[in-house]
Amino acid sequence: MNAIENNPYTAVWRSIGQTIEPPRAILSMSAHWYTRGTGITAMANPRTVHDFGGFPQALFDTQYRAPGDPQLAREIADSLTPLKVSLDESWGLDHGTWSVLVHMYPDARIPVLQLSLDATQPALFHFELGTKLRALRERGVMIFGNGNIVHNLQRVQRRPDAPAPDWATRFNDRIRDAVLRGDDATAIDYHSVGDEAMLAVPTPEHYLPLLYVLGAKYPDEKFEVLTDGIELGSISMLSVGAGVAPSITAH
Repeated sequence: MNAIENNPYTAVWRSIGQTIEPPRAILSMSAHWYTRGTGITAMANPRTVHDFGGFPQALFDTQYRAPGDPQLAREIADSLTPLKVSLDESWGLDHGTWSVLVHMYPDARIPVLQLSLDATQPALFHFELGTKLRALRERGVMIFGNGNIVHNLQRVQRRPDAPAPDWATRFNDRIRDAVLRGDDATAIDYHSVGDEAMLAVPTPEHYLPLLYVLGAKYPDEKFEVLTDGIELGSISMLSVGAGVAPSITAH
């Protein structure tokens, strides 16, 4: 719903798009392209994927018609050798990506690619893959991770004023503080945070995009909090970026 709402989170995302230097392209890791193996979108005109159900028609009517960049997709795939990265022409841009970019870059002129999350690999794999993507930043490519630090749909409370339970707040705070300290080890081994990790991250796909972002930062960079809060009792809206004018974002 953030895609079609105006709220404190979307206001920040709009501000980021208006204040930082526009990237040459955006490489997004979204929780919603969770695959066996690694793929990258390689079509010239990726479709807007509406990978959800039960929401207002206005959300299904939303189109984000950003171009792709097949040549850049091939270059990224080659740069990750010996990892086999398939060039995908069927997926597109799912709501993990476009629900944020529709606010950051509403004109949809910047090429956007998605890199899938390999469900067969452990957390460390995703962090290390992020380190290999770091060089893309020198070429003006934004590394863009999209998920939720806390994401438990079974515990969602369908009230806008639903209080955040202690387990959600503790986990969100512990991971946020680890990110701000540069404690990548804790972020990677998030299960070590405590019992609340099993509730906050019942399945890993919404958490893993953060690890790409952490891997892609420069050694001397520090992250800052852009947005924070827990909605519906079990959905974290923590966004972090590196630098005063962040070229890396995650939510």
